[in-house]
Amino acid sequence: MHIVYKSEPERGLLWQAWLAQHAPDIQLHLWPDIGEADQVEILVAWQPPANILATFPNLKVLFSVGAGADQFDLSALPPDLPVVRMIEPGLTQGMVEYITFSVIGLHRDMPRYFQQQRNQQWRAHNAIPASQRRVGIMGLGELGQAALKQLVSMGFDCAGWSRTAREIEGVRCWHGDDQLADFLAQSDILVCLLPLTSTTRGLLNAELFRQLPYGAGLVQAGRGPQLNENDLLAALASGQLRAAVIDVTDPEPLPTEHPFWSHPAIWLTPHIASQTQTDSAIAALLQNLRRYQRGEPMIGLIDRSRGY
Repeated sequence: MHIVYKSEPERGLLWQAWLAQHAPDIQLHLWPDIGEADQVEILVAWQPPANILATFPNLKVLFSVGAGADQFDLSALPPDLPVVRMIEPGLTQGMVEYITFSVIGLHRDMPRYFQQQRNQQWRAHNAIPASQRRVGIMGLGELGQAALKQLVSMGFDCAGWSRTAREIEGVRCWHGDDQLADFLAQSDILVCLLPLTSTTRGLLNAELFRQLPYGAGLVQAGRGPQLNENDLLAALASGQLRAAVIDVTDPEPLPTEHPFWSHPAIWLTPHIASQTQTDSAIAALLQNLRRYQRGEPMIGLIDRSRGY
Protein backbone atom coordinates (compact mmCIF):
# COMPACT_ATOMS: atom_id res chain seq x y z
CA MET A 1 0.00 0.00 0.00
CA HIS A 2 1.24 3.50 -0.86
CA ILE A 3 0.22 6.47 1.29
CA VAL A 4 1.26 10.12 1.27
CA TYR A 5 1.75 12.26 4.38
CA LYS A 6 1.24 16.03 3.97
CA SER A 7 1.74 17.82 7.27
CA GLU A 8 4.58 18.62 9.70
CA PRO A 9 7.80 17.24 8.12
CA GLU A 10 9.48 16.24 11.38
CA ARG A 11 6.51 14.15 12.46
CA GLY A 12 6.36 12.64 9.00
CA LEU A 13 9.94 11.40 9.25
CA LEU A 14 9.12 9.71 12.56
CA TRP A 15 5.98 8.11 11.13
CA GLN A 16 7.94 6.92 8.11
CA ALA A 17 10.55 5.23 10.31
CA TRP A 18 7.87 3.68 12.57
CA LEU A 19 5.97 2.18 9.65
CA ALA A 20 9.16 0.84 8.10
CA GLN A 21 9.73 -1.11 11.32
CA HIS A 22 6.18 -2.17 12.15
CA ALA A 23 4.44 -2.34 8.77
CA PRO A 24 7.01 -2.71 5.96
CA ASP A 25 4.24 -3.50 3.46
CA ILE A 26 3.08 0.13 3.72
CA GLN A 27 5.12 2.75 1.86
CA LEU A 28 4.81 6.24 3.37
CA HIS A 29 5.83 9.10 1.08
CA LEU A 30 6.44 12.57 2.48
CA TRP A 31 4.94 15.45 0.52
CA PRO A 32 5.97 16.77 -2.00
CA ASP A 33 7.55 13.39 -2.81
CA ILE A 34 4.45 11.37 -3.71
CA GLY A 35 6.10 8.46 -5.54
CA GLU A 36 3.92 7.04 -8.33
CA ALA A 37 0.76 9.12 -8.06
CA ASP A 38 -1.53 6.45 -9.49
CA GLN A 39 -0.40 4.00 -6.77
CA VAL A 40 -1.40 6.27 -3.87
CA GLU A 41 -4.54 5.03 -2.11
CA ILE A 42 -4.32 7.01 1.14
CA LEU A 43 -3.60 10.68 1.88
CA VAL A 44 -2.88 11.74 5.46
CA ALA A 45 -2.95 15.53 5.73
CA TRP A 46 -3.90 18.69 7.55
CA GLN A 47 -4.72 20.30 4.20
CA PRO A 48 -4.98 18.33 0.94
CA PRO A 49 -3.82 19.73 -2.40
CA ALA A 50 -6.35 21.93 -4.21
CA ASN A 51 -7.41 19.38 -6.82
CA ILE A 52 -7.04 16.17 -4.91
CA LEU A 53 -8.09 13.68 -7.58
CA ALA A 54 -5.96 15.34 -10.23
CA THR A 55 -2.98 14.75 -7.95
CA PHE A 56 -4.05 11.29 -6.73
CA PRO A 57 -6.33 9.72 -9.36
CA ASN A 58 -6.82 6.47 -7.40
CA LEU A 59 -7.23 7.95 -3.92
CA LYS A 60 -9.48 5.85 -1.68
CA VAL A 61 -9.37 7.59 1.75
CA LEU A 62 -8.41 11.00 3.17
CA PHE A 63 -7.20 10.95 6.79
CA SER A 64 -6.92 14.06 8.98
CA VAL A 65 -3.83 14.30 11.18
CA GLY A 66 -5.94 16.06 13.83
CA ALA A 67 -8.90 15.27 16.06
CA GLY A 68 -11.21 17.18 13.72
CA ALA A 69 -11.69 17.43 9.98
CA ASP A 70 -13.39 20.84 9.80
CA GLN A 71 -10.21 22.31 8.32
CA PHE A 72 -11.17 20.44 5.15
CA ASP A 73 -13.55 22.06 2.67
CA LEU A 74 -15.79 19.03 2.31
CA SER A 75 -17.65 20.63 -0.59
CA ALA A 76 -14.41 20.71 -2.60
CA LEU A 77 -13.72 17.01 -2.04
CA PRO A 78 -15.17 14.17 -4.12
CA PRO A 79 -18.54 13.33 -2.51
CA ASP A 80 -17.78 9.61 -2.30
CA LEU A 81 -14.28 10.01 -0.80
CA PRO A 82 -14.25 8.76 2.83
CA VAL A 83 -12.82 11.34 5.25
CA VAL A 84 -11.52 10.06 8.59
CA ARG A 85 -10.46 12.12 11.61
CA MET A 86 -7.77 11.09 14.09
CA ILE A 87 -8.95 9.31 17.22
CA GLU A 88 -6.04 8.23 19.37
CA PRO A 89 -5.27 8.02 23.11
CA GLY A 90 -2.67 10.79 23.07
CA LEU A 91 -5.09 13.35 21.64
CA THR A 92 -7.79 12.38 24.11
CA GLN A 93 -5.50 12.46 27.14
CA GLY A 94 -4.09 15.83 26.12
CA MET A 95 -7.56 17.35 25.90
CA VAL A 96 -8.58 15.86 29.24
CA GLU A 97 -5.50 17.43 30.84
CA TYR A 98 -6.17 20.84 29.27
CA ILE A 99 -9.87 20.95 30.16
CA THR A 100 -9.14 19.79 33.71
CA PHE A 101 -6.43 22.44 34.12
CA SER A 102 -8.71 25.14 32.71
CA VAL A 103 -11.76 24.23 34.77
CA ILE A 104 -9.75 24.03 38.00
CA GLY A 105 -8.07 27.34 37.18
CA LEU A 106 -11.43 29.08 36.70
CA HIS A 107 -12.98 27.24 39.65
CA ARG A 108 -10.22 28.46 41.98
CA ASP A 109 -10.25 32.00 40.48
CA MET A 110 -6.64 31.79 39.29
CA PRO A 111 -6.88 34.53 36.61
CA ARG A 112 -7.78 36.98 39.40
CA TYR A 113 -4.92 35.78 41.59
CA PHE A 114 -2.39 36.06 38.76
CA GLN A 115 -3.55 39.61 38.11
CA GLN A 116 -3.21 40.36 41.83
CA GLN A 117 0.34 39.02 41.69
CA ARG A 118 1.18 41.42 38.88
CA ASN A 119 -0.31 44.25 40.96
CA GLN A 120 1.49 43.07 44.13
CA GLN A 121 -1.83 42.52 45.94
CA TRP A 122 -2.08 39.91 48.71
CA ARG A 123 -5.79 39.19 49.05
CA ALA A 124 -7.70 35.93 49.52
CA HIS A 125 -11.15 35.24 48.09
CA ASN A 126 -13.75 32.73 49.14
CA ALA A 127 -13.54 29.31 47.49
CA ILE A 128 -16.42 26.87 47.06
CA PRO A 129 -16.17 23.07 46.82
CA ALA A 130 -16.20 21.41 43.43
CA SER A 131 -19.58 19.86 44.20
CA GLN A 132 -21.10 23.34 44.12
CA ARG A 133 -19.49 24.33 40.81
CA ARG A 134 -21.59 23.46 37.77
CA VAL A 135 -19.53 22.62 34.68
CA GLY A 136 -21.18 22.31 31.29
CA ILE A 137 -19.45 20.85 28.24
CA MET A 138 -20.76 21.51 24.75
CA GLY A 139 -19.82 18.62 22.49
CA LEU A 140 -20.18 15.05 23.72
CA GLY A 141 -17.94 13.14 21.36
CA GLU A 142 -14.82 11.22 22.33
CA LEU A 143 -13.07 14.26 23.83
CA GLY A 144 -16.07 15.70 25.64
CA GLN A 145 -17.02 12.42 27.27
CA ALA A 146 -13.45 11.77 28.41
CA ALA A 147 -13.19 15.25 29.95
CA LEU A 148 -16.51 14.84 31.73
CA LYS A 149 -15.46 11.50 33.19
CA GLN A 150 -12.40 13.16 34.74
CA LEU A 151 -14.35 16.15 36.09
CA VAL A 152 -17.05 13.91 37.58
CA SER A 153 -14.33 11.93 39.38
CA MET A 154 -13.14 15.20 40.95
CA GLY A 155 -16.58 15.98 42.33
CA PHE A 156 -17.76 18.68 39.93
CA ASP A 157 -21.47 18.97 39.17
CA CYS A 158 -21.34 18.14 35.45
CA ALA A 159 -23.69 18.54 32.52
CA GLY A 160 -23.30 18.06 28.78
CA TRP A 161 -25.00 19.33 25.65
CA SER A 162 -24.96 17.96 22.13
CA ARG A 163 -27.07 18.16 18.98
CA THR A 164 -28.45 14.66 19.52
CA ALA A 165 -29.40 12.86 22.73
CA ARG A 166 -26.67 11.15 24.76
CA GLU A 167 -26.56 9.27 28.07
CA ILE A 168 -23.41 9.57 30.22
CA GLU A 169 -23.13 8.16 33.71
CA GLY A 170 -23.03 10.87 36.38
CA VAL A 171 -23.77 13.65 33.88
CA ARG A 172 -27.00 15.54 33.18
CA CYS A 173 -27.34 15.49 29.39
CA TRP A 174 -29.18 18.04 27.30
CA HIS A 175 -29.59 18.10 23.54
CA GLY A 176 -30.92 20.17 20.69
CA ASP A 177 -31.76 23.85 20.37
CA ASP A 178 -34.82 23.54 22.59
CA GLN A 179 -32.73 22.44 25.60
CA LEU A 180 -29.74 24.74 25.08
CA ALA A 181 -31.04 27.59 27.25
CA ASP A 182 -31.69 25.30 30.22
CA PHE A 183 -28.21 23.81 29.85
CA LEU A 184 -26.54 27.23 29.72
CA ALA A 185 -28.47 28.51 32.74
CA GLN A 186 -26.84 25.78 34.85
CA SER A 187 -23.25 26.18 33.58
CA ASP A 188 -21.02 28.18 35.93
CA ILE A 189 -18.11 27.15 33.72
CA LEU A 190 -18.88 26.55 30.06
CA VAL A 191 -16.50 24.41 27.97
CA CYS A 192 -16.81 24.43 24.18
CA LEU A 193 -15.57 21.29 22.41
CA LEU A 194 -17.90 21.51 19.43
CA PRO A 195 -16.72 20.92 15.87
CA LEU A 196 -16.92 23.81 13.42
CA THR A 197 -20.09 23.60 11.34
CA SER A 198 -22.50 26.12 9.83
CA THR A 199 -24.56 25.94 13.05
CA THR A 200 -21.63 26.41 15.46
CA ARG A 201 -19.91 29.25 13.59
CA GLY A 202 -20.36 32.36 15.75
CA LEU A 203 -22.28 30.40 18.40
CA LEU A 204 -20.29 31.84 21.32
CA ASN A 205 -21.80 35.30 21.19
CA ALA A 206 -23.58 37.90 23.33
CA GLU A 207 -26.91 36.08 23.20
CA LEU A 208 -25.34 32.86 24.46
CA PHE A 209 -23.28 34.62 27.15
CA ARG A 210 -26.42 36.33 28.51
CA GLN A 211 -27.94 32.91 29.16
CA LEU A 212 -25.07 31.84 31.44
CA PRO A 213 -25.13 32.57 35.18
CA TYR A 214 -23.68 35.99 35.95
CA GLY A 215 -19.93 35.72 36.51
CA ALA A 216 -19.53 32.45 34.56
CA GLY A 217 -16.24 31.24 33.11
CA LEU A 218 -15.56 30.13 29.54
CA VAL A 219 -13.15 27.54 28.14
CA GLN A 220 -12.92 27.68 24.35
CA ALA A 221 -11.11 24.65 22.91
CA GLY A 222 -13.35 24.10 19.90
CA ARG A 223 -12.59 26.16 16.78
CA GLY A 224 -11.70 29.83 16.45
CA PRO A 225 -14.61 30.97 14.22
CA GLN A 226 -17.12 29.80 16.86
CA LEU A 227 -16.25 32.78 19.09
CA ASN A 228 -17.40 36.35 18.60
CA GLU A 229 -14.36 38.06 20.11
CA ASN A 230 -15.97 41.49 20.57
CA ASP A 231 -18.93 39.91 22.37
CA LEU A 232 -16.52 38.09 24.67
CA LEU A 233 -14.67 41.31 25.51
CA ALA A 234 -18.00 43.04 26.22
CA ALA A 235 -19.16 40.19 28.45
CA LEU A 236 -15.90 40.34 30.43
CA ALA A 237 -16.17 44.12 30.78
CA SER A 238 -19.73 43.89 32.11
CA GLY A 239 -18.93 41.05 34.52
CA GLN A 240 -21.34 38.67 32.80
CA LEU A 241 -18.25 36.53 32.25
CA ARG A 242 -15.58 36.46 34.94
CA ALA A 243 -12.73 34.97 32.95
CA ALA A 244 -11.96 32.90 29.85
CA VAL A 245 -9.41 30.34 28.74
CA ILE A 246 -8.93 30.55 24.96
CA ASP A 247 -6.96 27.96 22.99
CA VAL A 248 -8.30 28.57 19.48
CA THR A 249 -8.67 31.88 17.66
CA ASP A 250 -9.47 33.27 14.22
CA PRO A 251 -6.95 33.96 12.81
CA GLU A 252 -4.13 31.96 14.33
CA PRO A 253 -1.92 33.49 15.55
CA LEU A 254 -3.70 36.68 16.58
CA PRO A 255 -2.35 40.05 15.40
CA THR A 256 0.17 41.63 17.76
CA GLU A 257 -2.25 44.43 18.71
CA HIS A 258 -5.11 42.09 19.59
CA PRO A 259 -6.58 42.76 23.10
CA PHE A 260 -6.57 39.08 24.05
CA TRP A 261 -2.77 39.18 24.45
CA SER A 262 -2.88 41.46 27.48
CA HIS A 263 -6.41 41.08 28.85
CA PRO A 264 -6.21 40.37 32.62
CA ALA A 265 -9.18 37.96 32.55
CA ILE A 266 -8.04 35.89 29.57
CA TRP A 267 -5.61 32.98 29.50
CA LEU A 268 -4.47 32.54 25.90
CA THR A 269 -2.72 29.43 24.59
CA PRO A 270 -1.57 28.72 20.99
CA HIS A 271 -3.89 25.86 19.97
CA ILE A 272 -2.10 23.31 22.14
CA ALA A 273 -4.99 21.82 24.12
CA SER A 274 -4.72 18.49 22.33
CA GLN A 275 -1.74 17.56 20.20
CA THR A 276 -1.18 14.45 18.14
CA GLN A 277 1.34 12.16 19.85
CA THR A 278 3.75 10.49 17.46
CA ASP A 279 3.70 6.86 18.60
CA SER A 280 0.04 6.55 19.60
CA ALA A 281 -1.14 8.45 16.51
CA ILE A 282 0.72 6.33 13.98
CA ALA A 283 -0.40 3.18 15.80
CA ALA A 284 -4.01 4.40 15.57
CA LEU A 285 -3.52 5.21 11.89
CA LEU A 286 -2.12 1.75 11.22
CA GLN A 287 -5.11 0.19 12.98
CA ASN A 288 -7.43 2.09 10.64
CA LEU A 289 -5.35 1.18 7.58
CA ARG A 290 -5.68 -2.49 8.47
CA ARG A 291 -9.43 -2.03 8.93
CA TYR A 292 -9.55 -0.44 5.47
CA GLN A 293 -7.61 -3.35 3.98
CA ARG A 294 -10.03 -5.82 5.57
CA GLY A 295 -13.08 -3.88 4.39
CA GLU A 296 -14.13 -3.03 7.95
CA PRO A 297 -15.60 0.32 9.11
CA MET A 298 -12.87 2.82 9.96
CA ILE A 299 -12.77 4.57 13.34
CA GLY A 300 -13.46 8.31 13.09
CA LEU A 301 -15.26 8.25 9.73
CA ILE A 302 -16.85 11.66 9.09
CA ASP A 303 -20.60 11.93 8.50
CA ARG A 304 -20.70 14.33 5.54
CA SER A 305 -24.26 15.42 6.36
CA ARG A 306 -23.13 16.67 9.79
CA GLY A 307 -19.61 17.75 8.91
CA TYR A 308 -18.06 15.74 11.76
